[in-house]
Amino acid sequence: MNDFDGLVAVVTGGASGIGAATAVQLRDRGARVAVLDRSYDTLAETTMLEVPCDVSDSASVAAGVAAVAERLGALDVLINNAGIGAVGDATQNDDAEWHRVLDVNVVGIARMTRAALPLLLRSSHAAVVNTCSAVASVGVPQRALYAASKGAVHALTLAMAADHVKQGIRVNAVTPGTADTPWVGRLLDQAPDPAVAGAALRARQPMGRLVTADEIAFAIAYLASPLSGSTTGTILAVDGGMAGLRVG
Repeated sequence: MNDFDGLVAVVTGGASGIGAATAVQLRDRGARVAVLDRSYDTLAETTMLEVPCDVSDSASVAAGVAAVAERLGALDVLINNAGIGAVGDATQNDDAEWHRVLDVNVVGIARMTRAALPLLLRSSHAAVVNTCSAVASVGVPQRALYAASKGAVHALTLAMAADHVKQGIRVNAVTPGTADTPWVGRLLDQAPDPAVAGAALRARQPMGRLVTADEIAFAIAYLASPLSGSTTGTILAVDGGMAGLRVG
């Protein structure tokens, strides 16, 4: 497919996991891709622009977007994928951790979109896709802080879609289930019995397996594509049936 030919796409948190898979998907479909991340230890894509960026810092975000504009001359597609996880019930993360996670996962999207908006307004195919999570609408144990942040992303996506639809900017989100990503891998490594923990994560999704990063990337590309020009304010589940099915 070449539906992104001539377009410039920015992927935050694009050095690994879902972000890296999305960057490759967009590149392979014709986009010129800029990856914005804090580090690039796992990224070896010489065909993409690598821009250091911390979405929790307004100056870093502004500099990152400016670098994209200078090097690539435009910004048509913004993938707000950068995010961090948290484990525990409402008592198990202190105030500082609540502020840190919400700052990255929620305010980070606002910072990036705010900085990118002048460039998006110049595009005839402007699209924003936010990475949300199935836990925004499904109660999962030991994810209070993370779920709160992703619930905010869900609401923010719909509000952004309403704010910018008349400006020709489409805003959507994906809600992945538990995905086979480095963060989940680290989570399992910390479990008392990684094999049992892994089996539990797979079992809570009706399809009986983890979602792959490539599957999520394909859904993100669908929402961002000019071929989906009438799709905005959509929250697309890629969760193995986690949110909608009860098969037990």
